[in-house]
Amino acid sequence: MSFDELDFETRAVHVGSEPDPATGSVVPPIYQTSTFAQEEVGRHKGYEYARTGNPTRTGLEACLASLEGVAPGGPGGALCFASGMAATSTVLQTLAPGDHMVLSADVYGGTHRVAARLFAGWGLQLSVVDMTNLDALKQAMRAETRLVWVETPTNPLLNVVDIAGAAELARAAGALCAVDNTFATPFLQRPLDLGADVVVHSATKYLSGHSDVIGGALVTRLPELFERAKFLQNAVGAVPGPLDCWLTLRGIKTLALRMRAHCHNAMRVAAFLAGRPEVAEVRYPGLPSDQGHELAARQMSAFGGMVSFRPLGGVDAAKRLVAATRVFTLAESLGGIESLIELPGEMTHASVVGTDAEVPADLVRLSVGIEHPDDLVADLAQALDGLPARP
Repeated sequence: MSFDELDFETRAVHVGSEPDPATGSVVPPIYQTSTFAQEEVGRHKGYEYARTGNPTRTGLEACLASLEGVAPGGPGGALCFASGMAATSTVLQTLAPGDHMVLSADVYGGTHRVAARLFAGWGLQLSVVDMTNLDALKQAMRAETRLVWVETPTNPLLNVVDIAGAAELARAAGALCAVDNTFATPFLQRPLDLGADVVVHSATKYLSGHSDVIGGALVTRLPELFERAKFLQNAVGAVPGPLDCWLTLRGIKTLALRMRAHCHNAMRVAAFLAGRPEVAEVRYPGLPSDQGHELAARQMSAFGGMVSFRPLGGVDAAKRLVAATRVFTLAESLGGIESLIELPGEMTHASVVGTDAEVPADLVRLSVGIEHPDDLVADLAQALDGLPARP
């Protein structure tokens, strides 16, 4: 039986991590090399130069392709990059000057920044719309539209976008549909199975899972798109080092276990916040009252580890809150085993202030880790004490 026929958890452990054929080592080695000996000119063992390919990276790419539902041997596959933004930029580089892209209004600030401030100068046309409204997406489509960029759940408002609906609209317009699957991971959501053409990850986050790696990936079943992106991966050279690939591959082995804990803890935290008088609004698709709950329940197997909320008292109260936590660490990024807290408006999304992608200044974003949920709730409770409350 092939490992690709087995369940997610088994594939996460074994695909791309086969025992070393030279020594029998259960853990494959880190191929920390920049070049490879050739038997003669043009004849080698599959590797020439580590920017073009490295066995450690090959293992990670095989694992990610399997987890996102790409059959072994293609068509398509996974490609790994030095960061999530390198993967995102590679997708945008498959477009041409004059092409049009539709972007979710609520996305990671770096995605909006690279599209609006870098590729717009290169000739890319950009429309930013609320993709929770498919009619708005349909109205934004043009004859020259070539890409619809979906992020779901969105960062940082945790809105839920209908992947199948967005992909159908993109296909009808002759455009590709890309989905940033960083928040959900392939354990909770598989966009390719819902009709998307390409999936992008910041592997820095849940995939590696331990806040010690920067990395990115894209996955597609389209052979032409894969070959174009593979050319760009080599030509531009924004590739990850072998140690980063090895650490990410190691992290993926526990992805299913970690995501179950993240989801469980996030639900506890969201329900707690929803009952606190100091909290004006909670955003978490796992709450039955959340506007994206029903859609998320259809296209995700669980609701993820991210929670956003707005305290009463505005920005001043939000700043006092994020400075008062002890278990939650005030820091950017997300998806690690430790819980993080931040103000997106002044931190991860500062680059979109003043644009149509600006987020509320008093929004607090939580990356809920795998600590004991009682400790996480108690930490937030003590931080909320003393803030303004509803009468």
